[in-house]
Amino acid sequence: MLKKIKSNVWFQRISNKYVLSSIVFCVWMLFLDTHSVLIQRNLSSEINTINQDIEFYETELQSMRSELSELESNPKAFEKYAREKFWMHKPGEKIVLIEIPQED
Repeated sequence: MLKKIKSNVWFQRISNKYVLSSIVFCVWMLFLDTHSVLIQRNLSSEINTINQDIEFYETELQSMRSELSELESNPKAFEKYAREKFWMHKPGEKIVLIEIPQED
């Protein structure tokens, strides 16, 4: 049985020391090295996530800058923003909050 396996062409090619060392090298580089394919894939995933976060924050920053320029140039918009966001009111005014029930 062992002679039959050793006489097989594929076994002779795989048992060559150069092929064996190449296989060990490839396994080492793919899975065991500090720069392995798995680690590189995880790092690439993190980079994509961070780039998406950067795009999100850049669009948010742009919208906040446009809102700020609107508030700086329009006193009515500034007063409306202060009343809606911070519940500010003029002296003598009363704030009445009306809660509308939401239907699910």
